[in-house]
Amino acid sequence: MSAITRSASAAAARRGELAAFLRLRRERIAPQEVGLPGGPRRRTPGLRREEVAERAGVGVAWYTWLEQGRAINPSVQVLDAIAGALLLGPAERAHLHRLADVPGAAAPESPAEEIPVPPGARAVQTIVDSLSPLPAGLVGARYDVLAFNDAYAALDPRIELLPPPERNVLWRLFTADEESQPLVDWEREVSFMVGRLRGAFGRRMHDPRWRAYIRELSAASPLFAEMWARHDVLPPATHRKAFRTVDGREVTIIATGFTTIEAPTATLWVYTPDGPDAERVLGELLSRYRELGAAGLVAAGAADREAD
Repeated sequence: MSAITRSASAAAARRGELAAFLRLRRERIAPQEVGLPGGPRRRTPGLRREEVAERAGVGVAWYTWLEQGRAINPSVQVLDAIAGALLLGPAERAHLHRLADVPGAAAPESPAEEIPVPPGARAVQTIVDSLSPLPAGLVGARYDVLAFNDAYAALDPRIELLPPPERNVLWRLFTADEESQPLVDWEREVSFMVGRLRGAFGRRMHDPRWRAYIRELSAASPLFAEMWARHDVLPPATHRKAFRTVDGREVTIIATGFTTIEAPTATLWVYTPDGPDAERVLGELLSRYRELGAAGLVAAGAADREAD
């Protein structure tokens, strides 16, 4: 395939992503949200194309072409008007700019996500280790677990039992059996992660490694494929989530993300206990992990559940 053909194919794929994103965002808006009448005569969900065009101050035919993936180049001002018409948040607006190929909108990717610890980032592992007894892990944009401390492993020891190239949070959550799922509110958490992944994909949609990752995970999990097809884009956020420990207890933590210079596309997630009970459970898990190791902790947890 020639360079020109590859470029044309990449542009067509980008316009297809843009078209799907616009259509799905249009369909999710109830007419009443923007002061328009609803009613049973509407044949499609959400707003009509002509309503979006009118709200954005653009021609109906032109907006229709954009939503059909035709080769047109909207200006930043027009994109911002469409973003306003579709009630897009900041993360979604940035994603729209990237899909429309606005110059400067797509940040360069980094190879730091492809290996366990990025070159020159041994200090990151030292920092992660020093955060114990708080669970902490360095997670790439594709949700590869690049580095973690013993408290993180104690909270989910099965991640340590995987070979380093297979330590991927989303693969684990979408393909593990129900018994080994570590999250209590599974759907809410994975929806957040998939929304973050979609935003990261917008910066790398022409990277064959990323496209292969999405394709393979979609094939492995129809539920992931369904969530991915929604084109939801979410910003990073400190949030509360509950884990189910290997011995069947529940522990709630607050997840806070940080970035590092050594791995700018990755996020250092630090989990702080949400109250004294959570702090006690995390401490007990860490003590047992240091005594038994990951495999021993999983086996002991299974025995504890059977005893109950």
